[in-house]
Amino acid sequence: MATAPPRERRIPLEELCRLPSFFVPTVSWQGDKVAFYWDKTGRIELYVMDLASREVRQISHGEVPRAVRVGFVWDRDDRTIVFGKDRDGNEQHDLYRIDVETGAVTQITDDPTAQEYPVQFSPANDWITVAANKRHPDAPDDPGQINLWKVRPDGSEYTPLTRYPFPAFGGEWSDDGQWLSFNTNEDPANLKNRDGYLVRPDGTDARKVFSVRPGSQDSVGDWHPDSRRIAVTSDASGVNRAGVLDHASGAVQWLSPEGVDESAGGFSKNGRFLACLRNQESQIRPVIYDLETGQGRDLDLPAGLAFGAQFINEDRQLLVTYSTDTTRASLVAYDLSSDTYETLLAPEYGSIDPAVFVHAEHVTYKSFDGADIPAILYRPRDIPEGAKLPALVHVHGGPTGQWFRGFDPFAQFLVDRGLVVLEPNIRGSTGYGVAFRDAALKDWGGADLEDVAAGADYLKGLPYVDPDRLVVFGGSYGGYMTFMAVTKKPDYWHAGVAWVGITDLQRMYGQSMEHFKYFLREQMGDPEENAALWADRSAINFAEQMTAKLLMVHGVNDPRCPVDQSRIFRDRLMELDRREGTDFEYVELTDEGHGSNDIAQKIRTFSLLADYLDRVL
Repeated sequence: MATAPPRERRIPLEELCRLPSFFVPTVSWQGDKVAFYWDKTGRIELYVMDLASREVRQISHGEVPRAVRVGFVWDRDDRTIVFGKDRDGNEQHDLYRIDVETGAVTQITDDPTAQEYPVQFSPANDWITVAANKRHPDAPDDPGQINLWKVRPDGSEYTPLTRYPFPAFGGEWSDDGQWLSFNTNEDPANLKNRDGYLVRPDGTDARKVFSVRPGSQDSVGDWHPDSRRIAVTSDASGVNRAGVLDHASGAVQWLSPEGVDESAGGFSKNGRFLACLRNQESQIRPVIYDLETGQGRDLDLPAGLAFGAQFINEDRQLLVTYSTDTTRASLVAYDLSSDTYETLLAPEYGSIDPAVFVHAEHVTYKSFDGADIPAILYRPRDIPEGAKLPALVHVHGGPTGQWFRGFDPFAQFLVDRGLVVLEPNIRGSTGYGVAFRDAALKDWGGADLEDVAAGADYLKGLPYVDPDRLVVFGGSYGGYMTFMAVTKKPDYWHAGVAWVGITDLQRMYGQSMEHFKYFLREQMGDPEENAALWADRSAINFAEQMTAKLLMVHGVNDPRCPVDQSRIFRDRLMELDRREGTDFEYVELTDEGHGSNDIAQKIRTFSLLADYLDRVL
């Protein structure tokens, strides 16, 4: 069997990682500025762009988080921004306030035991709503579920607004200041259920206002300027569908066509339009609905990933983050009158010629039961006749996540090094309807694992893939699937790479925060009632079956998938007389949590993977 000759590597690893990226662009209340995180200096900092002059100004100097896990909010006067910051990736965010003009930073909360997510300033600018897992002040034994709180801009009067046993997310204010919206579940028999609620700013009069049917995920979002209507999304029809709720009457104006996956975004300032995001064939596309006519219009953009649609310039333009499979993300102002767009933040490429990036192919393959599994395939150009290339199956996180046809630097980097990359949207993925998304419930490591194995079979059937050099890789839930694949499907893999993965579901449940415990019960059932299932779907119990080489990498401060999950698997392999450095390799990252988008940490990540794959392939 012929192997491909060594390829010229045209994408330098470190330079690729150093290319500047921006994150969470957020328009100010007046609509004349946009703030965003940007790592142009080599680390993430906070910047503000004047949308009229296009002037960009750096306002932070080392005070913001090293890696982005939480966004930020403008105050109503556009004078300050409140952001969350953790310590070395532990996601225990405290809140900080930065003055937009002077850059002065003030810490406003300090609770090392709680995750705090800033939501929105009140219309009077005198409160900030926060989603937090703080303990209720009247209940010292409170386990700390995510609920809605409010706090003064100086950090005083931290006040609980909701107290639900299941996670309550939201906290957006109506323009008249009379209501706050949020989403939670009060049905202990159906943890998949979500409903939309309102509560008064003092925490009274909480009421359910949006519930299409029991078991569906029905959520409220952005407020209309009239303070009567709210943007809503429901999956009761079998896919996400966007609409507008009149919370007084309960009437809903549905906007999305039946069978088309769309989620509601934000209203225009004049209240006439609603921006939605359509998820179709691994693309995200903004769609603008006219509330007077109910008609929608697509933006004239090539296939790719376009999200974050926010109205600017008196509703004449839409601010969109946009990328394709071969172009890095740019920030664009899309003109709704001319269907043209202006680039506000252009992607940089350094010395890398963008022509080296390969197009992604949207493919499907059959799984064990005949189900069609959608996937994205990357392969090198000009594969020599008869050559056999190594290939990698990359499993996404979630499991309720998805691979898109946006720019994927990791896939492009691997293809440049001569690998074929398959990114399957296996059962449990979003974007293909409720039935497909829920097909992995109480079945992690079951049909979804068969879908991963079927992806390996698909690769083996490609004439240019070496069936003896297949790698499975993933982070978070993808790391869990990697551990499961190398232990329960050992004959498929030459090597595996498990990044911040899970190996023992019961152990992880015992170490998890309340909102993560809720997610695990929703996905895999009660840990006691389903103890046999949880044991069968934990790779730690099947470590002896592993024959592939394995690299494990884990951040020490990971609060989602604790580092113990990799440590116990390493220890089990050593009990089985597997040799570290030969049969498996193990790396802990002491200054990192559940992954990172910091440049230095990205370089370390890519270097670890590149070095390992070079050696094992």
